[in-house]
Amino acid sequence: MTSLFVREIPRAEHLAHLRRYPDASHLQIPEWGDVKPDWLPESVGWFEDGEMVAAALVLYRPMPGTRRYLAYLPDGPAIDWRTPRLERWLDPLVAHVKRIGAFSVRIGPPLVVRHWDAATVAAGIADPDVRHLHDLPTAGIDGYALDAAERLRRLGWRRCEEDDGSGFGLGQPRYGCEIPLAGRSVADLRGALAPHWEQSLSTAEAAGVRVSWGSAADLPEFHRLYTATAAHDGFKARPLDYFRRMWKALNAEDDDRLRLYLAEYDDEVLSAALMINVGSRAWHSYAASGRRGRQLRPSSALLWRMLGDARAAGTETYDLRSITPALTEDRLLGRLHFKTGTGARAVEYLGEWELPVGSQGKVLQRALGVYLGRR
Repeated sequence: MTSLFVREIPRAEHLAHLRRYPDASHLQIPEWGDVKPDWLPESVGWFEDGEMVAAALVLYRPMPGTRRYLAYLPDGPAIDWRTPRLERWLDPLVAHVKRIGAFSVRIGPPLVVRHWDAATVAAGIADPDVRHLHDLPTAGIDGYALDAAERLRRLGWRRCEEDDGSGFGLGQPRYGCEIPLAGRSVADLRGALAPHWEQSLSTAEAAGVRVSWGSAADLPEFHRLYTATAAHDGFKARPLDYFRRMWKALNAEDDDRLRLYLAEYDDEVLSAALMINVGSRAWHSYAASGRRGRQLRPSSALLWRMLGDARAAGTETYDLRSITPALTEDRLLGRLHFKTGTGARAVEYLGEWELPVGSQGKVLQRALGVYLGRR
């Protein structure tokens, strides 16, 4: 077996690779680097016998006061995670980022470990004795993903702590929600809705809630609802310029990469969300709604339209993003109830992993954590 090596590749080469292998995460396309101004983006490729066999986006975050970096591959890299020799892929990556000056590398293997069907989750929410998704029977476990976790541990990688509250803008959710669309009709999707979801959708339809595509000019209206949602749910809102930058960056190569949807009633926008399209997958992002008109269930009408559009476009999986795995009464449980009410399955990903690089790697990891915690 020949060895692999990793080197920087031009953006155009990365984009050409994605045209041949389009099913990367939206966080692994070159355009995503333009969305994150605090990070230095680099496209890299794995080469074997002169041929590029994989590509990835690496984001570098400088360590203040040094020429060292944290190297981060969100939702990546998209390599052969089923191989018994992960080091064949990961060692060249680590060697490359070390040459750049990285003191640590963080990856997010795009693997689902476990999943639960919607009915099982609904039963768990209703049962006061069930505290966590892990208390419920799974609909499936991926042995290859479990093997990959064990191989990472043997190679010295450590699973990252989840949601450390540092404000670093780092870390993807370990638990999510996915709606399979491949091979399903609109009637199939409607029939899979939970009774409470069907009732909400019928309410919105009967009221005449209208859902349409928005444009860049509608981003301020979207942001108004988004900041209201942030205040209500207790998270820090991103500024409007972030979404303007996202719109420009993601639609630069493909003008249908990022869509804005708006749900309106009597010419007032009541709910909005972004849809990111890459390959056979769509991501439901930054869903937002205000207090007005909630009784009309605009969020149900909005998501239903987005699902229908994604299915019609050939999308195979609609990703509803993060959910709470804790089935206790808190502010996140309503979101879980809403998302799984669509018939979506709850999933547990392999999570993010990190490896210190060089003799000072562990020391600088701790120092960066302290610095970010004070910001």
